[in-house]
Amino acid sequence: MVQKDRRIAIIGGGITGLAAAYKLKKAKANGASISYDLFEKSERLGGKIQTERVNGFVVELGPDSYLARKDSMTRLAIEVGLEEELLFNDSGQAYVLKGETLHPIPGGAIMGIPTEIKPFLHTSLLSPIGKLRAAGDFFSPRITARDEDISLGHFFRRRLGNEVVDSLIEPLLSGIYAGDLDKLSLKATFPQFLQVEQKYGSLIRGMKGAKAKQAKPQTEAAKSTGMFLTFRRGLQSFVDAIEMQLDSDSVHKGSDLMKIVKQDKHFHLYFKNGEEAIYDEVIITTPPKVTASLLADYPYFSYLSEMESTTVATIALAYKKEKVINRHEGTGFVVSKKSNHTITACTWTHNKWQHSTPEGYALLRAYVGRAGDSAIVSRSDEEIVSAVLYDLKQIMTIEGKPEFYFIKRWQEAMPQYNVGHTYKLAKVKEDIVRNLPGLHLAGGGYDGIGLPDCINQGEAAVEQILNR
Repeated sequence: MVQKDRRIAIIGGGITGLAAAYKLKKAKANGASISYDLFEKSERLGGKIQTERVNGFVVELGPDSYLARKDSMTRLAIEVGLEEELLFNDSGQAYVLKGETLHPIPGGAIMGIPTEIKPFLHTSLLSPIGKLRAAGDFFSPRITARDEDISLGHFFRRRLGNEVVDSLIEPLLSGIYAGDLDKLSLKATFPQFLQVEQKYGSLIRGMKGAKAKQAKPQTEAAKSTGMFLTFRRGLQSFVDAIEMQLDSDSVHKGSDLMKIVKQDKHFHLYFKNGEEAIYDEVIITTPPKVTASLLADYPYFSYLSEMESTTVATIALAYKKEKVINRHEGTGFVVSKKSNHTITACTWTHNKWQHSTPEGYALLRAYVGRAGDSAIVSRSDEEIVSAVLYDLKQIMTIEGKPEFYFIKRWQEAMPQYNVGHTYKLAKVKEDIVRNLPGLHLAGGGYDGIGLPDCINQGEAAVEQILNR
C-alpha cells in the first residue's frame, strides 16, 4: 500500500510561517511523507518585515535587524544563500531623551541595570538620590518566589527604585515591546532577571558577574561592531530568499481564510471565496486575535482574543546631510515616558547602518505609539511628520523638508505579554493537545517577539509534526 502524504497547512506568511514552510520543504526533500501549503491573506510575504529601496536608500518600515546572539536567523540566512549579505551594525553611543536633554546611557548598563559603578555615579540622567536608591539593590531581600510572575515595573521598582525605572529601564524595555512596564510579565519577557535575583539576591551583583563571565578580549574591529545583524539589501531580501526555496505551487497569496473546524481527525479550512480545503495538521502563525477568530467555534482561545496589543508607526525621513546638524555622536535615542514628547525613540540610521544611506545623506527613523497612547498613529501623514519633526528639532537642527519620507502604521501589531501570560498560554496549549491535536500555534504573540524567536517557534511546530 502506498503511504498517503500527511497534508500540512500553514496559516500566515510572516517570518514564522516562512520558517515553518522552509523546514517542511527540507523534510519533504529528505523523504518525509508530507505535503504543505502556505496561505497568506495579503499579496506579499514577510508580515512585519517590509523594506523600501529607493535612490540608494535601504529603508526598513518594520524591524530593522535581529540580535546576533540568537543564531537561528543567521543559520537560516546561510542555508538560503545570504551569508555574504549579513552586516553588523556600527556601534556608537545611545542616549535617553529626558525632558529636552539627551543623556548618554551609562557605560556598562545592561537593559538599564548598572554593572559598572563609575559611569553610573557620573551620569547626569539620574539624581544623587536616584543613584543612592539604586544601590539599595545590594541589600534588598528577594521579592519573587521561584515560579512567581509579577510585572517588570513592580520588580525593577522594588529592586532599583522609581527613578532608575522611569529614566532608564522603562525607555529601553518599552522600546522592545511598546508596552506598559507596570503590566508586562517578568516571567514572559525577561525571565533571566528572575533567575539572577534567585541566584545572587542582587540584580547589580548578578549582572556584573554574568558580564564578567562573558567578557572576551576584543580586537579594535570587533569593538566597533554592534550586537545586531541585518542584510545589505534589507530584511525583505531574506524573505525573498526563503520564498525562492519554497515550492511555488505551495504558496498561496491573497487567500482570505475565515474559519478552521476539525471534523473526523481532519482540519477543514473555509475561505472567503467559498473554497474549502482539508488538512491533517495546521500551523497557525497569525496574530492572537486573528487566530482566535479563525477558531471561534471552540471555547479554548478566549485568552488570545483578550490579549492586548499596541498600535505603533515607523517614520523614516531622508535629508541631505548638511540639512541635519546633530552635535551628538551616536546611533540614536529612546525617550523617557515622563517626557512630554510624541516620539518614543529615534535611530540615526545613517550612523547605525551605513549601507542604508547614500553618501551625503542622513536617514532618521522615528517611532510613535505606545501602550495606552496610540492616537497619533491614526492622524494624517502630514500631522505625524510635523509632530515628529517638532520633537526632533528640540535636540537637533533640521532645515527644510525631507527629500522623502515613509510612514508605516502597524495596527495592533505589538502583542503584550502581560502578567500571567505564560500560565494562560500553557492552558491554551494544554486544551489544544487534549481537544484539537494536530493544531499548532506559533508566532510573535506567544513565546518571543524577535525575528529569531519567531523562526524558532515555526521550526518547533514542524518538529512536533515530524515527531508525531
